[in-house]
Amino acid sequence: MTDITSTGLTRRALLGAFAASAVAAAPTYSQAAGFLRGGGDIRRIRMYSGRTGERIDMIYWIDGDYIKDAVKEVNHFMRDWRTDQVKSIDLRTIDIMAASHNLMDVSEPYMLLSGYRSPQTNAMLRSRSRGVAKNSLHMKGQAADLRLSSRSVGQIARAAQSCRAGGVGRYSRSNFVHMDCGDVRNWGR
Repeated sequence: MTDITSTGLTRRALLGAFAASAVAAAPTYSQAAGFLRGGGDIRRIRMYSGRTGERIDMIYWIDGDYIKDAVKEVNHFMRDWRTDQVKSIDLRTIDIMAASHNLMDVSEPYMLLSGYRSPQTNAMLRSRSRGVAKNSLHMKGQAADLRLSSRSVGQIARAAQSCRAGGVGRYSRSNFVHMDCGDVRNWGR
């Protein structure tokens, strides 16, 4: 079991994060549609994986700049756990996830069900379920399937939809929400 935290940051970057948080205690997304424009001084992502037991609580953006080492750790965390393959996750997807989380005003981390999927994993899942797209954005590192125990599928989906920045799928029977940085669209119940 691995525990991924912000320890991968340099001391200077970590101190900078604390300084930034003193100026603005948390990112503010007062206009969700514009979250990529001045969304706050810091951006943070919190997730855990029930499959691998890993956890991540990472400041990945400070004052307009992505933190390279933090993004690298997020990419590793969101890897295809079945094949252990890592792909760069589209930063827009991470931003949508972080903005949605912030809009719901929760401290609970997301449970990541699926991030990057290798073509082999996607084909295997597609053979078992009609709900898996042949050309899934998961294979491009542009999608994530997420759950929060303290929020309903509807609440999570509404937060993601308010960002107006990608696709949002509601999977109420399976209790998760799909978020991606593709075209703005929504589906499911």
